[in-house]
Amino acid sequence: MSSTEVPFAPPANVLPKVSPVRVGEGERLRSVGLQGITLTVRSRPPAREGLPPALYVHGLGGSSQNWSALMEQLEGDVDGEALDLPGFGDSPPPDDGNYSVTAHARAVIRFLDASGRGPVHLFGNSLGGAVSTRVAAVRPDLVRTLTLVSPALPEIRVQRTAVPTGLLALPGVAGLFTRYSKNWTAEQRVRGVTALCYGDPGRVTPEGFQHAVEEMERRLQLPYFWDAMARSARGLVNAYTLGGQHALWRQAERVLAPTLLVYGGKDQLVGFRMAQKAARAFRDSRLLTLPEAGHVAMMEYPETVAGAFRDFVSTKDFVADKGTVSGKADKADKADEVDKAVASSGRVGRATGPQDRGEAGTASGGGADATAVGS
Repeated sequence: MSSTEVPFAPPANVLPKVSPVRVGEGERLRSVGLQGITLTVRSRPPAREGLPPALYVHGLGGSSQNWSALMEQLEGDVDGEALDLPGFGDSPPPDDGNYSVTAHARAVIRFLDASGRGPVHLFGNSLGGAVSTRVAAVRPDLVRTLTLVSPALPEIRVQRTAVPTGLLALPGVAGLFTRYSKNWTAEQRVRGVTALCYGDPGRVTPEGFQHAVEEMERRLQLPYFWDAMARSARGLVNAYTLGGQHALWRQAERVLAPTLLVYGGKDQLVGFRMAQKAARAFRDSRLLTLPEAGHVAMMEYPETVAGAFRDFVSTKDFVADKGTVSGKADKADKADEVDKAVASSGRVGRATGPQDRGEAGTASGGGADATAVGS
């Protein structure tokens, strides 16, 4: 954020009343007040008591609804909660107007510290993948495993289809786009987002599409929607330029938690070519590639992603009540190194890891919900 730019955070008492956020069958919403932020948290009661906790972090322009399909798939495996990051979903803007990757990571950390649920199985998509990478690097005690779906980590050669999203980071562009698109209907906007984020938009059910239109209509009534989008995009671009211990790829190399990486072959926002780079960067990683998926594989192929997560976790020997993996405790003891800035095969998919090259995954249909609004 420019030092001359005044943060924008509308006072809570002047925010307009909008239609309520959709709550799916079996889901619950609650509001959590923390220092400088208020977070909306979506959850599903676990199938049984005693399941390990999980936390899901959405991408730019998305919300906790992006994880509903995967949360339902994994309700028998984890006790899942999904955040609306500040300024997104049903969470109001942060008090200080800070939408940097570090600020979003700080929000996740504050929530985990306050809830006492850590270490968790941490999931992140796109911007949420960058945020989750930073959380895992700076607070290894809070992360049991890390699952990243198309994480927004720095790329030297950005795809042309991702350029418009990146342009939101430039001052004034969000305002220009708002004026240019003022006559677009919510349905037109959702069709554009779906075409950008899905490998096959046809996987979105009619019901899911209608839910997405209703959510878009709700968001467009929020006076801070485009501000949150632009500032978060700017925060992500700024994070790409950081060097030294704050660099995202450097932090990826410091992640101690076992990491499952999910990349879509038809992703128009995060280059599929980055999959191998990520697999090399994260020290204990397994890679699931889905050639037919786009940017939100957990929404297009929730069964496949869930199955890959179960297989991934089954190969790890977790130490009871500590959330670390056998053989990793000595590395966790070196936490003083961390950044202190934050106090299936064929056409479907293929999963590979250090000791399971060639293990295949399969997808089995299932309609996707189109609630993603952005990257």
